[in-house]
Amino acid sequence: MNPSVNLVLVGPMGAGKTSIGKRLAERFGLDFVDLDQAIEAATGARVAEIFEREGEAGFREREERQLAAELEGADRLVATGGGAVLREANRTRMRQRGYVLYLAVSVDEQLKRLANDRTRPLLQRPDREDALRAMAALRAPLYAEVADLSFDSSGLTPSQASEKLIPQLRDRWWRARAA
Repeated sequence: MNPSVNLVLVGPMGAGKTSIGKRLAERFGLDFVDLDQAIEAATGARVAEIFEREGEAGFREREERQLAAELEGADRLVATGGGAVLREANRTRMRQRGYVLYLAVSVDEQLKRLANDRTRPLLQRPDREDALRAMAALRAPLYAEVADLSFDSSGLTPSQASEKLIPQLRDRWWRARAA
């Protein structure tokens, strides 16, 4: 058992962090936080607009601050963006303030799930598959490094994935109470 006050989901875009996360939050009585949506609420700007105005570096600064704020609380399920693991400070904070669940997904499954999605700044290019493969090569080791539990959501609906995850989390994560 790994006690922690929060549950944190990491993984690539299209892995199901938001859709699975909402179900897990409900099941475990946690407040659900989608980190990208929290950034948008705090800034009044969409993630794509932040990328456009400030670049990826500017977005990552905002992401780091918002993640720190969200993880100061307790009894939360925080669904991070796919790139949140890129910063060491984020990985450290996730490990310190959360039980980290890595939702993995194959690139082929990502391509299916994201086929009609035009909102993700890092996929606004003609070579989406190459972009996803490059991100996977860079980020997968970081997801694995920070993870307390890994789960492949490929080929599963959010409901199916959640049903398989609930007993695994029940066996491995003990929800600590905030001090």
